[in-house]
Amino acid sequence: MLRIVVMARWPSPGRCKRRLSLDLRCQLGLHHSGERAMRIQRKLTEHTVAVLHSMADQAGLRLELAVCGIGARAARRWGQRLGLHHIHLQGEGSLGCRLRRQLINSKRLHAPTVVIGTDLPELATGDLYQAIQRIQNHDLVLGPAKDGGYWLIGIGQPLLRTPQSWPLSGIPWGSNKVLEVTMAAAAAEGLSTSLLPERNDVDHLDDLAPWQG
Repeated sequence: MLRIVVMARWPSPGRCKRRLSLDLRCQLGLHHSGERAMRIQRKLTEHTVAVLHSMADQAGLRLELAVCGIGARAARRWGQRLGLHHIHLQGEGSLGCRLRRQLINSKRLHAPTVVIGTDLPELATGDLYQAIQRIQNHDLVLGPAKDGGYWLIGIGQPLLRTPQSWPLSGIPWGSNKVLEVTMAAAAAEGLSTSLLPERNDVDHLDDLAPWQG
């Protein structure tokens, strides 16, 4: 079994895509920028889940939704509307803490894991197939983002057994050094690493341009 976990924030005005909402208000003068950002967040999440569903016929995949921004019962209802059946909350803390929780679940299930976000309008089935293939032969698979972060992290089964080696501590989350520091931490632990093609995620108004064509 291999887990694919989507880390998603509940789309709600003022509680998601705040940087994009600020750009929409300041650069375009939109009075309801929070609602516009919410709709974009919803579409991005639906696109990500649609890509997952296109892989549902592949044996051995467990598709999951890890939610923040709402309670457990509401998260289950949302996940079920999206057609997913394994739904849980991300919990509190930094991105590193929330990622670690996903991997602890994987350690219990003895399942290599790929974790992705929902900010990727260009995400395609081939991206995830590449990650699945590479995680069979590497400790760590990363999808570099143009902003210096990463849009995907995959942890192979051997690495799951040594949580002290997971490259999630001391990472400057939200900065343009996330990928660089993560790679350095992986190298210090002697991990075998594979990089997927670079992608652009949607955080600011300018990030929408390639998506809108």
